[in-house]
Amino acid sequence: MQFVVVTGISGSGKSTAIDVLEDIGYYCIDNMPPELMVKFADICAQSDGNFDKVAFVADVRGGALFFKLKDAITDMRNMGIKVKVIFLDCSDEVIMRRYKETRRRHPLYEIASGNIRDAIETERRLLESVRDDVDYYIDTSSTSTAEFKGKMYDIFLSAGQSAMRIEVRSFGFKYGVMNDADLTFDVRCLPNPFYIPELKSKTGLDSAVSGYVMSFEEAQTLLEKLTDLIDYLIPLYEKEGKAQLVIAFGCTGGKHRSVTFAEAVAKHLTDQGKTIRLAHRDIEKR
Repeated sequence: MQFVVVTGISGSGKSTAIDVLEDIGYYCIDNMPPELMVKFADICAQSDGNFDKVAFVADVRGGALFFKLKDAITDMRNMGIKVKVIFLDCSDEVIMRRYKETRRRHPLYEIASGNIRDAIETERRLLESVRDDVDYYIDTSSTSTAEFKGKMYDIFLSAGQSAMRIEVRSFGFKYGVMNDADLTFDVRCLPNPFYIPELKSKTGLDSAVSGYVMSFEEAQTLLEKLTDLIDYLIPLYEKEGKAQLVIAFGCTGGKHRSVTFAEAVAKHLTDQGKTIRLAHRDIEKR
């Protein structure tokens, strides 16, 4: 099992960090008391692999319980769990600006009698014992959200693994557009197998249909140009920290041309080592 504990100064980016970990497959829990982490770890150990990757956020919101964090980490490591601790930090000036922009209260606002600078200084003192014994330290003072996400991906992604989930879908325009698609390609410009009697009742999953669609030079050229475009766009989306990319192909009824192209593009991306979720929304409709 792999556990990650995210801690650090309030306003330094812990929410963003946990979002990244969730996107790459971690089961994430915010503000869990350290003593419960150990109990949860024991449950995970007996879950037959259902919780192989878990991430916790632990900070001063936990009050006095927070100071048992180091003991909890030691206990989990003694259980044979690989635990990595990441500490996020940020300059006082940037933290104050972030709280002003978001209009949220610092967790120690009341203790500090409403003085945000005093709250930050108090939190730093409380975190001193934790900061000295971490696996990763990241200062986000001058880091954009995209850059910070990139650092997290660099640390926690396996070599060659993509942080972005890619979905390839087909649909029929007659049943409505794919509203949640990031990229939508209309392939109604290609010859329609619907008008070939022996192909009408088949779908793009049948080799006879896909073979017919791809027998035309314009279809081959279109597929080549679209895959070139998609190959160019994917790294750009990944660089910006996009968590999911939905690529949709539409034809009239969503059974022939769109299915053929969705299958072809999904295969192209799979051959590159990417993990793809493929779905044909309207293939069963009449």
